Amino acid sequence: MTDVDAIITRVHHQEWARVVAALARRFGDLDIAEEMTAEAFAIAVERWPADGVPPNPGAWLTTTAVRRAIDRVRREAKREEKHREALMLSDTEPPEPLGAIDDDRLRLVFTCCHPALAMEARVALTLRMVGGLTVAEIARAFLVQETAMSRRITRAKDKIKAARIPYGVPLRSDLPARITGVLAVLYLIFNEGYLASHPATDPVRADLTAEAIRLTRLLHALMPVDGEVVGLLALMLLTEARRAARISATGELVSLADQDRGAWNRSLIAEGHALVRARVASGHPPGRYQILAAINAVHTDAPDVRDTDWSQVVALYNQLLRLDPSPIVRLNRAVAVAELDGPEVALAEIDTLPLDGYHAQHATRAELLRRLGRSAESRAAYDRAIELAGNSAETAFLIRRRDQLAGDTVDRSDG
Repeated sequence: MTDVDAIITRVHHQEWARVVAALARRFGDLDIAEEMTAEAFAIAVERWPADGVPPNPGAWLTTTAVRRAIDRVRREAKREEKHREALMLSDTEPPEPLGAIDDDRLRLVFTCCHPALAMEARVALTLRMVGGLTVAEIARAFLVQETAMSRRITRAKDKIKAARIPYGVPLRSDLPARITGVLAVLYLIFNEGYLASHPATDPVRADLTAEAIRLTRLLHALMPVDGEVVGLLALMLLTEARRAARISATGELVSLADQDRGAWNRSLIAEGHALVRARVASGHPPGRYQILAAINAVHTDAPDVRDTDWSQVVALYNQLLRLDPSPIVRLNRAVAVAELDGPEVALAEIDTLPLDGYHAQHATRAELLRRLGRSAESRAAYDRAIELAGNSAETAFLIRRRDQLAGDTVDRSDG
């Protein structure tokens, strides 16, 4: 890769959302915004190696994309009214103040995550329009055909146009519901990258986790006082910090207790801890993402698993349960309860949960039954977890743990 190629790659990472957002605001059409931005980058790839990189790459790309968009509108004008509208557009208009660019990007995030769209459409559209991923990349990430993903994104854009969804930040009264949807999309993208849900893909997708963190950083920069935005960013950073230690050299998942904590990314941990401390100091009641970030802060603060403050973890889960009394939260809480009160207490809680189709419940049961010496039941639970697991690294871990049961002590459940 040449120096110019590297610059173009970096500029694409930094400027794609800015250019798309500027065009979407100006022309009110996501198709035009996306396609003309892509054309502008293609022109840059052709011209910059010979002409040199312009002093302000983002402005050059925006100007080029706007001119291409005007040309397109003129070419496609079928009626006199549209033709007059096209002629009114001028590429000689004074540039927008730089401060407006970030607002445009925020509008684009909210447009892509509008509650009128299905969640899968929100994720795909956000990755394409704001994240700058190609349709092929998004299709690979979610294991669907490229043509199917293209149709999904097209339908989402068509729905935005047909429903006349405004390209703008929602009213203040609508903001809490819209923020919740945006954060849910970003968290879903991160989780798909952190532990991919299908065995045919890499167990960890660093590109997806990086995109999710980048988009959340963008949202945090635009909404710095929103506690749940801060909480989600902290949660992602503290989780991502452990990525290098989560998969072994043989491609197997490494449990938190067995991870090499020296391989954790200390700069991400420090940043995540600072965000958590700032939210605690604010005195505002924490939301779901803030509590999850605090739980991760407890884990990443312990130099060894034996130093983990499990009582604090359980207390935080108790707080989370008041906001989200879901079976999965109760399952995660039971894991911490096992460390405080023993596996039998935790097992009694887990066995009441309606999560038979969730592999993590069976994996957790298997570990608790193993600790209780009930090997036959543990093996059956491992078998069920392996059957349901989709991640290749997690499956490898579960198979090894199950096969180790043959060398364990005599099964006390068999008498």
